[in-house]
Amino acid sequence: MKKWTIDATHSEISFSVKHMMISNIKGSFTSYEANVEANEENLQGASIDFKIDVASINTNNSDRDQHLLSADFFNAEQFPYITFTANDIVKKDNDYELTGDFTMKNITRPTTFKVAYGGKGTNLWGNEIVAFTVAGKINRQDFGLTWNQALEAGGVMVGEDIKITLELQGTPA
Repeated sequence: MKKWTIDATHSEISFSVKHMMISNIKGSFTSYEANVEANEENLQGASIDFKIDVASINTNNSDRDQHLLSADFFNAEQFPYITFTANDIVKKDNDYELTGDFTMKNITRPTTFKVAYGGKGTNLWGNEIVAFTVAGKINRQDFGLTWNQALEAGGVMVGEDIKITLELQGTPA
């Protein structure tokens, strides 16, 4: 197995959530650390963990970002990181199922993500690269993100399910 460094310039951790029951708000986290030890074409048995800096949230709206960092949502001052530690990765057809401990606001729940191998190649500097897409969803209320507001027409301001996508490109460490 090789140790891999995630290339932050060519990688992204993003999310989306329903807003007012009709549209999606998207955002990303721009600061994170990852430890990945895996075979490049067979992820079974890989060691994977992520640590995301909650304060790096970016939804392209600074007022919304500040509200998300407050005690109403992430409470970033008290809970500055979101973490994930893989427990198991199993090949399913052409993809993988990655299961591990997802922790947010000091609440840990088992969570499963789908992992698609994008391929390998060589970048412009002659370095080996690999790419993966990791996708899944969590229920925000399971992690203590319970703030919401009822709408006059029925429904709520913020949806429960958060879709999470990681577009990752790595190079050997």
